[in-house]
Amino acid sequence: MHEKIDEVQYLKTEIEDDDDWQLRLINAKNPVPQEYTLEVAILKNGNKVDERIYPFLKEMFDDARAAGMYPVVTSGYRTNAEQKKLYDDKIEEYLLEGYSEIEAIKLTEKFLANPGTSEHEMAIAVDIVGDWMKSSSAEVYDWLKSHAHEYGFILRYPENKNHITGINYEPWHYRFVGVDAAKEIYEQNITLEEFCQLKGEKY
Repeated sequence: MHEKIDEVQYLKTEIEDDDDWQLRLINAKNPVPQEYTLEVAILKNGNKVDERIYPFLKEMFDDARAAGMYPVVTSGYRTNAEQKKLYDDKIEEYLLEGYSEIEAIKLTEKFLANPGTSEHEMAIAVDIVGDWMKSSSAEVYDWLKSHAHEYGFILRYPENKNHITGINYEPWHYRFVGVDAAKEIYEQNITLEEFCQLKGEKY
């Protein structure tokens, strides 16, 4: 499936300061800020991303296809309500499996950010898999791991870094940080949390 912009839609969300949007650290300790105006591009399959990251995403997908990979965005921008539903539904799944409420919450938060602390709510993160009819997700993950930084994206939750990020390894979750920062993060094999700490800045 070829991703493209069908239209540009203007959405008002609650995020306040937009100056450092591409390097803003969002995690359990740094929630989504209050009040901003978000402009999104709507992909052909209905997923949305911040319009500012779309040209980089498109170039990355075009080059991936030229290399024989066929990536597809399965999730982009989520409202707080959408994030909450995913979060609550996952907890309910674990409860039905017999886990206690505390256990269900802990298991859920290994893979899903609490509502208000997800990068998806800022439209700067995308979940990417392979188009199963043309290439496997594993092939796409391998290509992205080696090339995504060239387009300003980082593997946000890498292996063996969950003690820093708070989220288990997610080979499908890519976050836009800009080409310069992405290159530095990739070359040093660090997380966004470590990058911000090295820079001595709080985004």
